[in-house]
Amino acid sequence: MTAPSISPLRLNLLRVAYAIIGFGLALTLWPQLIEPVQDWPLKSGVVASMLGAMSLLALLGLWRPLMMLPILIFEVMWKTIWLLRMALPLWLGDRMDEDTMMTVFECLLVIPVALLIPWDYVWNRYVRRDPVAARNDL
Repeated sequence: MTAPSISPLRLNLLRVAYAIIGFGLALTLWPQLIEPVQDWPLKSGVVASMLGAMSLLALLGLWRPLMMLPILIFEVMWKTIWLLRMALPLWLGDRMDEDTMMTVFECLLVIPVALLIPWDYVWNRYVRRDPVAARNDL
């Protein structure tokens, strides 16, 4: 499958996903990141830095929606792993607190993103390695 086989509507919906991630993180995270007196615990600082980089890369997806698909795939994967490994055991053990529940809600918002990803394109481009696509990667 090549890029022209992805419909313009699908490409524009991908752009919406990139915009929501990129601008959403820009509005909620970047004010904290650029605060000069903000003191971050180690892991929180690492996560905030990673999400900041992800927001910038997501904004690149507005111009190159297919090229930046790995950003959306990463978003789907990390949230799915977190939901299955961290949140599900807490929920099954009836140990879910309010903060965790809010994070679950935020992570479940990845479902529309997962539905927008053209998985057949991902399969052909990254797994099966379409020979034309492989030549274009050089």
